[in-house]
Amino acid sequence: MARVKGGMNAKKKHKRVLKLAKGYRGARSKQYRVAKQSVMRALTSSYEGRKQRKRQYRRLWIARINAAARMNDISYSKLMYGLKLAGADINRKMLAEMAISDPEGFAAVVAVAKSKLA
Repeated sequence: MARVKGGMNAKKKHKRVLKLAKGYRGARSKQYRVAKQSVMRALTSSYEGRKQRKRQYRRLWIARINAAARMNDISYSKLMYGLKLAGADINRKMLAEMAISDPEGFAAVVAVAKSKLA
């Protein structure tokens, strides 16, 4: 059987990694071995970052809802429990948006939660 040399495949693999490392400083963007390590770390970090972004947005929404709820004389936890008892199926993203852009509507939502708690 004829011998197959891996030069073309290696070249393709190296080009792919170096393209991903474009913009890195020094050897990280020029040398394959160093670039591969940097790219692997960057891809791992970007994966983790996508997960963390979701957590951070949820924390932001909760902080906004809590601030608006306390302006309406109720805590965040009691508000959420009251909404659960009322069967109001509204997510935190929409509640946070409502707290900022529509305070009167948010006050109505708080009133519904308070009525179920009493």
